[in-house]
Amino acid sequence: MNEIFDDSTLTEIAHLICGDETPLLYRKGYEIAAFFQRAGWDDVPEYDGTPRHKWTLDLLRERQEDGTDDAKRAILRLANRLEYYNQQQEYHATLKRLNEILVLDGRRIGEEGGQPVLTRCEVGFGDEVRQQLPRVELKVSVTEVVSDPDLAATVQLRLDEARTCYEHGAYTSAVIMLGSLLEGVLAHAAQVRAAGVRMPKPLRNMGLNDFVDFAYENKWIEHDAKLASELVRHYRNLVHPLAEKRTGHSPNRDTLDMCWPVVNATLNDLAATAAAPPVPPTPRAPAERGRGRNPHASAQRPTPASVARRRSGGGTTAGT
Repeated sequence: MNEIFDDSTLTEIAHLICGDETPLLYRKGYEIAAFFQRAGWDDVPEYDGTPRHKWTLDLLRERQEDGTDDAKRAILRLANRLEYYNQQQEYHATLKRLNEILVLDGRRIGEEGGQPVLTRCEVGFGDEVRQQLPRVELKVSVTEVVSDPDLAATVQLRLDEARTCYEHGAYTSAVIMLGSLLEGVLAHAAQVRAAGVRMPKPLRNMGLNDFVDFAYENKWIEHDAKLASELVRHYRNLVHPLAEKRTGHSPNRDTLDMCWPVVNATLNDLAATAAAPPVPPTPRAPAERGRGRNPHASAQRPTPASVARRRSGGGTTAGT
């Protein structure tokens, strides 16, 4: 059976392949095409000058839709030491980021006979991050995030009900409630802040993943909240019993201890940016740069672990 990856996973994998940020390995357009060839892809097209991330992501999506395992081959090539001759810093940074992305999709990189392999694992974070995430506290009130009084009351009620479910061991209900809450506040932000900002699709057709991406592109939430929100989205989808059957895992207390800080971090970010005017998304890097690592790369994006490094402070409302 071919490995199927969530589209958000493919989006992040494309960033790793491009390597626009230090200390990742930067690849120019033609080097990305060569990377796919080394990964074992057939009929790799010549790079056509499209922005590198878009070109890379489109290829990953097309190969997955074609029913090939080429996305898996690209991931394993990213984890292969042969790709980083005399570039150990880049190798270790890529492998760490790769596992942070894959674990949200229920996979991780293992090793057999000295070669990287893709293995299944419980959706979540690594043990170190798992221990740190509960430190994130809700530092704002719901009314600082949601300007509509009626909607704010509904959101607060769901937050309170999620806490009640958590305290009584109803973990599936709690995580579904948190996912619903998260989608609601992000939809509200898109509705009230998007004046002059082009929406990717009609608001009524957007789902949680769309709202998370839109909020991040407009700098309403930070990258750590965006990436970690995939965990909440995954468990929120267990509202469908068949989805829970397929995953073979039911939410437990550890699940909530990972998901709740993500919601807190997102609400904190939305409150912090509530008064700020819309910010256009950062333009993609030009198709080609100078040889080697991108000299104009932005600061390294936060990872899910950086959620835990947020300093707590101020009052808290009904969160855990």
